[in-house]
Amino acid sequence: MRYQKPKGTADILPADSHQWQYVENKAQEIFSTYDFHEIRTPIFESYDVFERSSGESSDVVSKEMYDFDDKGGRHIALRPEGTAGVVRAYVENKLFGPEQVKPYKVYYHGPMFRYERPQSGRLRQFHQIGVEAFGASSPALDVEVISMALEFLRSLKLSGLKLEINSLGDSATREKYHQALVDYLTPLADQLSEDSQRRLQTNPLRILDSKDAHDQELVANAPSIIDYLTPESQAHFAAVKAGLSGLGIDYEVDSTMVRGLDYYTDTIFEIMVKSPAFNNSEMTVIAGGRYDGLVEEFGGPAEPGIGFGIGVERLLLLLDQDQMPVQPKLDFYLAKVGDDVQVPALRILQEIRRCGFSADQDYLDRKIKGQFKSATRLDARFVITVGESELASGEVPVKDLATGEQVQVKLSDLENDFQAVYQQLMQQFGGK
Repeated sequence: MRYQKPKGTADILPADSHQWQYVENKAQEIFSTYDFHEIRTPIFESYDVFERSSGESSDVVSKEMYDFDDKGGRHIALRPEGTAGVVRAYVENKLFGPEQVKPYKVYYHGPMFRYERPQSGRLRQFHQIGVEAFGASSPALDVEVISMALEFLRSLKLSGLKLEINSLGDSATREKYHQALVDYLTPLADQLSEDSQRRLQTNPLRILDSKDAHDQELVANAPSIIDYLTPESQAHFAAVKAGLSGLGIDYEVDSTMVRGLDYYTDTIFEIMVKSPAFNNSEMTVIAGGRYDGLVEEFGGPAEPGIGFGIGVERLLLLLDQDQMPVQPKLDFYLAKVGDDVQVPALRILQEIRRCGFSADQDYLDRKIKGQFKSATRLDARFVITVGESELASGEVPVKDLATGEQVQVKLSDLENDFQAVYQQLMQQFGGK
């Protein structure tokens, strides 16, 4: 039987994993400057966590979730997105307590799961980096979260970024707009796609996000939610726009923008980029917004929240590979000659690694020529050769594979003071 990975999943091999680490480390670096700290939540939760947060009418719940009953009869779902689990953790661990500084800021990264048609940059097991901030409704926080998202993308050398924003308003806004949209779409119901006909009864706002071309034609002249914002939501959105302008951040208002999950309120945003990887079409790389009622939905206090998510697979496709880090080279390879050098070789390797350098050796009893070939394949910087004659003399040769230059070093230094040896090598080879 031939075993293969499930459809819609991918193996991230060592040749590629250093790029993932680079992106994740860059996120940690940027987010920490805004005082965000890492949180880790389970990759599966009670099904109700996602049904309550995403909305039963959303595609995530109705079509895409991996859910099952476990051996104890509990209805479990693999997480389709990160926000719901973080909100659950925030409430369950009472992180809203008076001893906590607000806003409470966290970031996360890890795998998510959705059953959908696999395509470039979109898999059934995919990975997200996300941030969440709880406990502050200030539009200044909206501006900073958007600014942080842009800063992260720029740190990865992405250019041609386009920011689009919208406001979904508060609950009063949504109630008024919901009715206006129903009034507009009901006479057109028989022309809508099957999915949109269903949404007209459950969540008509989602029709604005339909991928059906005819649906898009029908909603082109639909009422704009901007015209239904309450005075409070109007003031909030105006302050967000003023803050972005004050930071010199260009943006466009897209009044048709909605989110695929039902919990969003007021400010929502998307950051897009054009890339040859997607035929130079505009692709959304970061999306997020406010969700001021979600903490309360989970049994917590009426606290606001805001966040965004990044699809890592799609992000990696957008990055310029010429500017990405290459797989790190091996610092030292130890070649052995003779049968009685294994213990001294182990002592040398242990000292090298203890000093923070990477080192490896032959484990297949190859001849010395084969060991040097292995060192070349591993792209080692230096080769240390240890044989019986070297043990007897107390000195061993260290060769720079790139130049062919070689220097003798004391065996005792290799085993006991490798930092001194490394300084000697840098002086000998000019720190090349």
